[in-house]
Amino acid sequence: MYNAKAYSAASATSPLASSTIPRRDPAERDVQLDIIFCGICHSDLHYVRDEWNSVMPAVYPCVPGHEIIGRVTKVGSAVTKFKPGDLAGVGCMVDSDHSCPACQSGLEQYCSNMILTYGSPDKHLGGVTYGGYSEGIVVDERFVLRVPSNLDPAGAAPLLCAGITTYSPMRHWNVAKGKKVGIVGIGGLGHMGIKFAHAFGAHVVVFTTSPGKKEDALRLGADEVVISRNADEMNKHAGSFDFILDTVSANHNINEYINLLSRDGNITLVGAPEKPLDVSAFSLIFGRRSLSGSAIGGIAETQEMLDFCGEHKITSDVEVIAIQQVNEAYERLLKSDVKYRFCIDMASLKSE
Repeated sequence: MYNAKAYSAASATSPLASSTIPRRDPAERDVQLDIIFCGICHSDLHYVRDEWNSVMPAVYPCVPGHEIIGRVTKVGSAVTKFKPGDLAGVGCMVDSDHSCPACQSGLEQYCSNMILTYGSPDKHLGGVTYGGYSEGIVVDERFVLRVPSNLDPAGAAPLLCAGITTYSPMRHWNVAKGKKVGIVGIGGLGHMGIKFAHAFGAHVVVFTTSPGKKEDALRLGADEVVISRNADEMNKHAGSFDFILDTVSANHNINEYINLLSRDGNITLVGAPEKPLDVSAFSLIFGRRSLSGSAIGGIAETQEMLDFCGEHKITSDVEVIAIQQVNEAYERLLKSDVKYRFCIDMASLKSE
């Protein structure tokens, strides 16, 4: 075991502050990373402030961060995929049971015994797992990902959550050339959805409540931008979409978007509104439409996504900050004051 510098929260009302956490020494199947960048996900803020207490109560002190890019510093004797010096990534999971139907299908994100990167029981050291707001991490090789060397590592960090969260449902619902695809919202998730849908060759229509975001949506790869508060603009697209990705976490009228689907069209939720959505059964029944949800992706699919990003030179639009600015970044995140993801330069932690 060794000690690593980190930023942690001592309670739901405490700011993140400099601390020290234990990390295990690498076992035979482990990879040790020196973390160079870590993205900030809205989930980090929810967890730190214990806002998901009913489903995922926070354990303190907590160290968030699950969009991790680092350099391999050590590998265990049985590791075959990595060597010291490799650029590698760690996303939302660091282990699973490897034996359930979900794991056997390469869908570790649906394993009932999945170990999250932070806040899950740590079978090695006791307590809970600690995330990427730290100088290093040790992870089972099976949950470490190869990062294409041509990608900017800061922009690649959010691919480990925002990237795979939007990529996976598009692959599942066969987004491709000839398909009409809608993206609801332009934020950390939405901007990645636009980039992927465009790269897949689909006709991409972005829905936003903000007219000022139209130019940026087009820059990201949208073919059309619809101001969702304009009923006439919405009605022009009725019954025409093959697939819609809904990235909005605020409460909104989901039926307005269900009605835009064609026969057998699907709308998938990746945003998580606090209150239950009011869904009209008739909107689904007439047209054999479907409403579904999706959580990140399995390890194999996440690697596929990273390789796809390497081929198409896709990264997240990031604002790089020092770790000392993380509390300010959280406040700005609440105001959606970022385009489109904060990423922490972990070199700043060395000065603590």
